[in-house]
Amino acid sequence: MITPAFDITQDSDFLIITIKVPYARVSEVDLYIDGDDFKFYAKPYFLRLTLPGRIVEDGRQKATYNADDGIFTVQVPKETPGQQFEGLNLLTSLLAPKGARTCKPLIEEIGSANEAHEDDEEEFDWQIEQTPYEEPSSDAINAHCGYGFGNLRLGVFGRLQEELNDVIDLRDPDVTPASERTQKRLAAETAKFDPDHYLADLFEDDAIQHLLKYKPWWVEVQKGASGASPDSQDARVKFTEKEKEQLRKFTNKSYLLEKKGEQAVYLSLIDLLLAYCYELRVTEGERNVESAWNIRKLSATLSWFENYKSVMDVLVSFGRRTLCYPLYRNFCLVTKAVQDTCALLRLGKAGILKCLLDIHAIFQENDPAYILNDLYITDYCIWIQKVKSKKVSGLLDCLQATAVSKADLGLELEELEEAATLVQEEEKLLEASDDAPRQPAAQVTSEASSSSDSSETEYTSSDEEDESSGEERELQDSSETLQGETAAALIQVVDNTAADAESHPGVTSVPLQAPMSTEEKVQEAITSPETPNSHRHAPAVSPDKSQDQTAADCPPCTEPKRQTREFLEVDPGMMNRLHIVGVPEEEEGDDKLLSVG
Repeated sequence: MITPAFDITQDSDFLIITIKVPYARVSEVDLYIDGDDFKFYAKPYFLRLTLPGRIVEDGRQKATYNADDGIFTVQVPKETPGQQFEGLNLLTSLLAPKGARTCKPLIEEIGSANEAHEDDEEEFDWQIEQTPYEEPSSDAINAHCGYGFGNLRLGVFGRLQEELNDVIDLRDPDVTPASERTQKRLAAETAKFDPDHYLADLFEDDAIQHLLKYKPWWVEVQKGASGASPDSQDARVKFTEKEKEQLRKFTNKSYLLEKKGEQAVYLSLIDLLLAYCYELRVTEGERNVESAWNIRKLSATLSWFENYKSVMDVLVSFGRRTLCYPLYRNFCLVTKAVQDTCALLRLGKAGILKCLLDIHAIFQENDPAYILNDLYITDYCIWIQKVKSKKVSGLLDCLQATAVSKADLGLELEELEEAATLVQEEEKLLEASDDAPRQPAAQVTSEASSSSDSSETEYTSSDEEDESSGEERELQDSSETLQGETAAALIQVVDNTAADAESHPGVTSVPLQAPMSTEEKVQEAITSPETPNSHRHAPAVSPDKSQDQTAADCPPCTEPKRQTREFLEVDPGMMNRLHIVGVPEEEEGDDKLLSVG
């Protein structure tokens, strides 16, 4: 037989049961209504529901069939008009057979001082489904090393060690007792805490302030049900078709939990919801590839198989892990996640179940996080449908009465923030004390040094230019002086010769027969000291010239020379034959030169 897809709604007088049975034989449909039992049969579909209230078959019931969609709609009257049936959206609980909805341990100690006081209105049916007993493996006998929902699992890691190493932080959980797990977890969180990351999110919190404004889906549900009872708020939670399909796939189970184990289950439920609320807020309701990592990392129940003893332990663990692992590490997100969890618990079991189904879907799509569904989430989805609403209300009251502060986390957050605030104040005072905008010291030094270097370079360059130009002027002046003195000596000799000619009137001057022109001879006499009889035509040395300058102008000699001034001498054989030769008038453009014969 196939269990069909179905949905149940209600009004003040009727239950409306919608059943999807495509390709069914409509002519063979059977309905059974008796008290809180409802049965539907249309081959090959069979549906049996155990309702939270009583229904009657009084002739007002009716059924319709939509052949195009293959949907049966059955309208069944309530035995008590106006009664509200609780938990109609908890489909797994409705599918459970009558008498198997709850169970308690088969063995109890009567008359014990520690006997738990149960609610008087509870009536127990001790019929349970029996399963073959399986002997646990030898390495999982230690009951203190249990894990999973209610610590009911043992020895799982003997077979799945490699797969689970990428999912949880705890190593060798089969041989690690609960107390040792807590110590290792605290040490790992302290080592992981990064003060720089925390301070960055504290002082640069624009993105975090944006996330704090996000409103999850249950806020709107609560607004529509403000002032209503938890049962009516629970009815306002709507499940999608995908979520309903998830519920139909779950196998109905009963859990044998002692009082201590049941308390641990409730506390771990808070831990799961806190991690989910943080993930929903930072992604703004849009899951991503990191969603599975965030949830299992923030929940010590999933990553360390932690067994909590109080609500305060849950809040401290969640706060520490929020400030150590995810992308956004701000204490305001811790406080906001606690507020979101309280708002979620106000919706009752249906709101909690919807969140657990979302976690289940996230883990199911992530490899190998789906193993956590088998250890925890699937069992929570089935278990939460069977708990009493007043238990959820008591859990909400306990969570609201507990507050966690930064000092409780043990990470020295207040000291760290105080030191960072002092540093910021000092920087502000330094900025305020400067009249002009501050310039880095390195830049000022560099500019000063660059300025001095450039001025020194300019100064040195100008000095070198002055020195070189001075030396050039000195050489030019020396050359001009030397040429001037030579010309003066020649003129003096010519004047003396002319005077001698006047003093001897009987001597007749004969023109000098020279193979070269007069101009060429004078030029040769001045510029060619190396020709024969060059000592006769050597230029005179200026009396102002020092001996050092003279020695520098003359080539080095092997014998010491007498430092005397030389003038142009007249050959004795040519005495009285020197005369001044005039330059023809037609050569006006040329300079007039003196010729010595």
